[in-house]
Amino acid sequence: MPVLTDVASGVPQTVSLEQEQLFPIREVARLTGVNPVTLRAWERRYGLIVPIRTESGHRLYSMSDIERVRSILGWIERGVAVSKIGKLLARAAPLQVLSHIIPSDIVLADYAQWQRQIRVAVSAFDDVQLEQVYGQVFSSYSLSVVFQDILLPVWRQLLQRQDQFGGTSEWIFLDGFLRSRVLQRLLLMRDTRPRRVVISALVGHCRELELLIAALFLGYPQTGIRVLPIGQPFDELTLVCEQIKPQALVLFSNHVPAVELPRRLNRLALSLNCQLLLAGDASDLAQESLAGSSIGCLGNEGDVMSQRLKQFLAGSLDT
Repeated sequence: MPVLTDVASGVPQTVSLEQEQLFPIREVARLTGVNPVTLRAWERRYGLIVPIRTESGHRLYSMSDIERVRSILGWIERGVAVSKIGKLLARAAPLQVLSHIIPSDIVLADYAQWQRQIRVAVSAFDDVQLEQVYGQVFSSYSLSVVFQDILLPVWRQLLQRQDQFGGTSEWIFLDGFLRSRVLQRLLLMRDTRPRRVVISALVGHCRELELLIAALFLGYPQTGIRVLPIGQPFDELTLVCEQIKPQALVLFSNHVPAVELPRRLNRLALSLNCQLLLAGDASDLAQESLAGSSIGCLGNEGDVMSQRLKQFLAGSLDT
């Protein structure tokens, strides 16, 4: 049984490779597309990854490290500077409340197994098999885990592979399937709950599926929600809210916020008779620039978004 060293603490650890699969840096580079030089830089300069070291000094990475690398890539693709990503990842860390009970690598391995089944069904364009896997996943996990940890990662991987032959067809197949299922859930919610919240995407800042899933998080399980179509003009939101009279308007964006966004949001807030809130990746990125304003930030994690919305609507959470 090899003796490994935790880089952060310098404490030797005895780890059974049968219990936890570890990968050398060259394999991590192959799986993620990030070269070893960059991986080492992220570790030394920013502390974004903390691999285990063997007695001879070789780095070994766990499955959770690999997922962390992919998360970093996701933020970089959204235009976030590497130096700021550590703070964003740290905000998500407290959400892993069961990590002391179930090792994260075991959880990630389970997610990966479901993702493989989804990819097999998608590559065969088999809607019956995809429906079966989709139902099984929902019977096993919470709403936020199903989408954030299992389905959306596959959807994003296919989105990035559209330059490969067949990649576009596979992504369109999965995207259409997921949009139809999320819409079904939203329609069921509409029939039973008053729509107190309106959600709209900032134009060009997300895809329809991302907006629909955000609406599902925010409208589940107690708050009725109405989704405005993609392309809703920002300058006409006041008019729409005057007619619908919601308790809150949520703007959704997964892009790095433009410099002028806080000013535009503050101007919009002054024209509304309801609470203005921001959700998605832009919410975390714009939080500091919106501090002290009347605009609330819901974050980009499903459970957190839902909880913060309830607190804002109840008046128990200050912007």
